[in-house]
Amino acid sequence: MKKQFVILFFCYFLFESNSYSQDSVTYKPNQIREFKLIPLPAIGSNPANGWLFGLAPSATWRMGTKETTHLSNLVGNFLYTTKKQWIFSSRSNVFLSEDKWVLVGDWRYFITSQPTFGLGASSPNVPEENPNQSGVYWGEQQMDYTWFRFYETVLKRISDSKFYIGAGYHLDKFSKITNFLNDEINPDFTFSHDFYNDQLGFDLEKYTLSGITLNAVMENRDVAVSPYEKNFALISYKINPEFLGSDQSSSTLLLDYRHYFNLNNQRKRHLLALWGYGNFLVSGNLPYMSLPSIGYDMFGRSGRGYAQGRFRGESMIYSEVEYRFPLQKEKDTFGGTLFFNASSFGSKMTQEKLMEKINAAYGIGLRVMINKENRTTISADYGFGRKGNSGFYLNINESF
Repeated sequence: MKKQFVILFFCYFLFESNSYSQDSVTYKPNQIREFKLIPLPAIGSNPANGWLFGLAPSATWRMGTKETTHLSNLVGNFLYTTKKQWIFSSRSNVFLSEDKWVLVGDWRYFITSQPTFGLGASSPNVPEENPNQSGVYWGEQQMDYTWFRFYETVLKRISDSKFYIGAGYHLDKFSKITNFLNDEINPDFTFSHDFYNDQLGFDLEKYTLSGITLNAVMENRDVAVSPYEKNFALISYKINPEFLGSDQSSSTLLLDYRHYFNLNNQRKRHLLALWGYGNFLVSGNLPYMSLPSIGYDMFGRSGRGYAQGRFRGESMIYSEVEYRFPLQKEKDTFGGTLFFNASSFGSKMTQEKLMEKINAAYGIGLRVMINKENRTTISADYGFGRKGNSGFYLNINESF
């Protein structure tokens, strides 16, 4: 744990030195521009958490001129849920003056619970014995746990281009893990989580993943929280060595691409949005809750139509298309959306190959823009998945 605190301090020091270096005087705190804070009382909903209540402050600001610097944004959550969960998080994209540096943060502390269904894309809704693993549960199994996350990435712009390269430190600590069933089928069966971790030598109640990422980014969106046009791409290779605190050494590859096609130059809110996402275990082993899973992107927006964590495996491919449109002739206050997504998971332990099984979902949504200048939006969606899976999602800003 001492190693990880040293790394956290180093990340903080690096942030401070970038913010106040000699060639960065344009983004000192007293020159922050266009700062807007919306301290929203929060009411949200999704299948994994139920209804959420609390505060969800959203802030935007600019660290340079409008012509040369993107809007920075931060979204916080201080929430309690109807499933007796506590959720504290802060996620940010900070563009320094002239977009020369970008700081990406994802900090979380959850005292939470979640159903897990086993590995692969074929797991059923209700618990039963896994046909590929005798005596192991498959289907919905409840899990209580505590989760601490600290992700911070520093990216440097390449000349005057839209491309950035950089590195980050990523820490996930899961603890106090308890598995249970609401209606136990067979007391001698083993939970999917426990079977997987036991087979690969991980602790059943706590584990740590601590690593460094090497990142390449293309940031070409007009506004990151609610884009109207252009595109975004990310390649992130993560190395999780034991000497940084990981229980076992491993490496992963994350690919993320988003494109926004404007359909009407006079109504920028009328557009088609595309999202492609892949997450792959490259080497070594990951503990169960650190495996690629639906709904575990930075803002937890993938897989509408399914609960977070509904599908999980060593490899994951996800895609989504969303049609966004205004609901008023001249104003942009109200908008709507239609979406369709599909995902596939591979698992070595269950011998399921990637693309062997595809789970699709579709849905409809309403958008209410509460701040036109920075495009802060309340989004309400209802998604329908396969085999009776569905869910209502109430959030801040667009899904992607």
